Amino acid sequence: MKILNWFLVIAGICGLISVRVFEDRIFYDPFLNYFHEANKNIAFPEFEWRKLVTGHVFRFILNLLFSCLIIQGLFKNKEWTVQGAVLIIIVFIITFPVYAYCINDHFDIGYLFSFYMRRFVIQPLIILLVVPMFYYRKQLEKKN
Repeated sequence: MKILNWFLVIAGICGLISVRVFEDRIFYDPFLNYFHEANKNIAFPEFEWRKLVTGHVFRFILNLLFSCLIIQGLFKNKEWTVQGAVLIIIVFIITFPVYAYCINDHFDIGYLFSFYMRRFVIQPLIILLVVPMFYYRKQLEKKN
């Protein structure tokens, strides 16, 4: 059974890496080059809202699935996996409208603020908080 758990963790990590590596081919995101240039003076890219939202939601779903594989493989607890998924979804629900507002405002709210909001939308950063939180929780349960 331990091999299956490690397989889930490795599959989840490989999946997250694949989403990142193939992001320019899989997802519609005209802001990849905009932020990749790290020059806030380049022209604001033209885009289609429907395609952009669909691409971000699809990317989020893939990141969520791979993150859940990692959580399940590490902790072998379906309840915690669901809790992790809910936390990740809550963060997306909060950050995506803020990022959409930044886009609508042509990043006038602030280039770096918009950059980091985008990071929370397209990258699975919350997994970096969820895994240590559940590890700590597991340690507390062992003590009791």
